[in-house]
Amino acid sequence: MAVAIMFQGTGSDVGKSLLVAGIARAFSNRGLKVRPFKPQNMSNNAAVTPEGGEIGRAQALQAKACRVETSTDMNPVLLKPQTDMGSQVIVQGKIWGNTNTGNYWGRRHELMPTVFESFHRLADEADIVLVEGAGSPAEVNLRSGDIANMGFAIAAQVPVILIGDIDRGGVIASIVGTGALLQQEEKDLVKGVIINKFRGDLSLFKSGVSIIEEKSGFSSLGVVPYFKDARKLPDEDAVSVQSGVSNGGTGTNDKDVIRIAVPLISRISNFDDFDPLIAEEDVELTFVHPGDVIPAETDLIILPGSKATIGDLEFFRAQGWDIDLRAHVRRGGQVLGICGGYQMLGTLISDPEGIEGEVASVPGLGLLPVTTVLTGDKKLTEVKGHDISGGETVTGYEMHVGVTDIAEPRTDGILPLLSIGDREEGVQLASGQVSGCYLHGLFVSDSYRAAFLSRIKKREASTLSFEKEIDATLDALAQHMEEHVDLDKLLSIAGYN
Repeated sequence: MAVAIMFQGTGSDVGKSLLVAGIARAFSNRGLKVRPFKPQNMSNNAAVTPEGGEIGRAQALQAKACRVETSTDMNPVLLKPQTDMGSQVIVQGKIWGNTNTGNYWGRRHELMPTVFESFHRLADEADIVLVEGAGSPAEVNLRSGDIANMGFAIAAQVPVILIGDIDRGGVIASIVGTGALLQQEEKDLVKGVIINKFRGDLSLFKSGVSIIEEKSGFSSLGVVPYFKDARKLPDEDAVSVQSGVSNGGTGTNDKDVIRIAVPLISRISNFDDFDPLIAEEDVELTFVHPGDVIPAETDLIILPGSKATIGDLEFFRAQGWDIDLRAHVRRGGQVLGICGGYQMLGTLISDPEGIEGEVASVPGLGLLPVTTVLTGDKKLTEVKGHDISGGETVTGYEMHVGVTDIAEPRTDGILPLLSIGDREEGVQLASGQVSGCYLHGLFVSDSYRAAFLSRIKKREASTLSFEKEIDATLDALAQHMEEHVDLDKLLSIAGYN
């Protein structure tokens, strides 16, 4: 069985996922068989695995860093928030149930045997397993029944490395304070700390490292400078999306820039759909915050996926975005809906079984002649097809509940969007102005993305190969880890000889 080491943070968004990805690629480059593992994750940004399950997007990126296919064992428990108090619980890739916060925290200990089952399967095929915690082990009010942090580390007797984020400030207090709140049995498992996201002159923080080591009793394994190319890698945390940052568009002339707006609905999901668009130099993609107006100069509005389509449709209307959308269409602007956004563009969404909460039937935005019925069955599959308009190859995945039908009889102005095997997927107006489909990840396909953007605005041929850029960025991140983290010491701590 493989050795293992666990990375826990002083808080959420301290960079655990990225560090694990970089260390995974570095160890893979050294010839080790590496596997990522996160006992419990919370994210609406998920990936479909070859066996037809789903895991957090970060673990999918880490699997790529390890140069292996994804597996549901890499993230056996995934919480997908549907409301402020309730989540869909995914266990080993499949729906376990819907639960509110209190019920889940009271029952999560029941899932520890399943978590260990997945962990041991990964360990059987690896030299080393890199385990990622969730949130912070210092949330001692949640200690009972914990499966995500020290609860797992103690049960598995896995050594722990604590990660602090200096970019947000207070890193000395966060590391020392975390150590002070740990029980002795937990503290004994912490074998070192990594300070992440440092900016400036590293020599100026030498005294800070000494203070951390003295006050916490944890030795430093490295101070990692801010990795500026992190923006090129998929992120599973909506915090990054909520910043509203895009690449700003770097076309040679203002008129050359393709402006895309994505309304930031409350339960946005699979927002990494937009990463390939953001990576294009002549694209300016903006996430429109609640209360803001969708810019009038926008060329394309994309309605993203949602974990709660009916609730987010109500949220969309409450912001007045339905009015902005209609005005955009009148001006000749283009619209695309992906998954939940596709459902919203139709004429009706029905939830007869109360899948998203209460039984409901609500009118859609009425831009596409389709109706959707939400059902309990969840479709999870990787797909490959082609674009009907231009014939370009499209790859991606479906991850949704609900069946969407085109109104009959079809008129001459209604066309399918994609062809997948022997079936049609999605729908578009003959003018190409409004379209929608269930396919996530469709913009990863370089030829399709290029053709799609060229239909919005005439542009020079793009040289971007998105997947190759991801791989090159992971290699650069691995080199970053080699330079700034004592990886040999990490292997020694894990017990790898």
